Amino acid sequence: MKIGEAQGIYREQVNAYREQKSVLSKRLQNIRSRIKTPEDQETYGAEAATLELTLEALDEKQKEYQDYLSKLSEKYCAYWNATVAEQQKDATKEYAADMAKLLEVARRIMKGASVPASDEKKLMEFSSDMYQMAKNIGAMVQRQKREKYESLWKEDQEKKEYDDPREVAENASVGMEGPEIVDVSDTIASIASAETDVQ
Repeated sequence: MKIGEAQGIYREQVNAYREQKSVLSKRLQNIRSRIKTPEDQETYGAEAATLELTLEALDEKQKEYQDYLSKLSEKYCAYWNATVAEQQKDATKEYAADMAKLLEVARRIMKGASVPASDEKKLMEFSSDMYQMAKNIGAMVQRQKREKYESLWKEDQEKKEYDDPREVAENASVGMEGPEIVDVSDTIASIASAETDVQ
């Protein structure tokens, strides 16, 4: 028999006993009210005694049913609590799993990775602040991780310094021997002496 069925049956029994006891109690009071003389005692005494014994028996049986109902209630509560605890455990596991997933989505976004839009939406619905923080950090990381290239026109960007052509030309070595240097006066004198020799 199931607990719910048993509770229904025994509640009905307790109520039936309670009602019967109420009826018999009224009847006993009615009989006691009639007993005023010793002759009334002889007439109604046996019936009153029988009613008292019947009430005691009914009370005892009702108590037995009531105790059983209490035990059924304890079992009912134990099963109820176990089921609720199981549901809460599952809910807690689901919450923990969801939290772990949300944190993983935030971590991936912070690394600059691309995540599905549905995952981003769940993170944003959970905590818009966490979502914004993850997006900002992710943007910074992406900027830092980008491969940097130097310009292909780097030489054009750097101004090349040229030497002064005059300086270069003046300071360059001759690399060959030049004619013998003769003083002008010597050259004039040599011409004058050659002319004198010809005459």
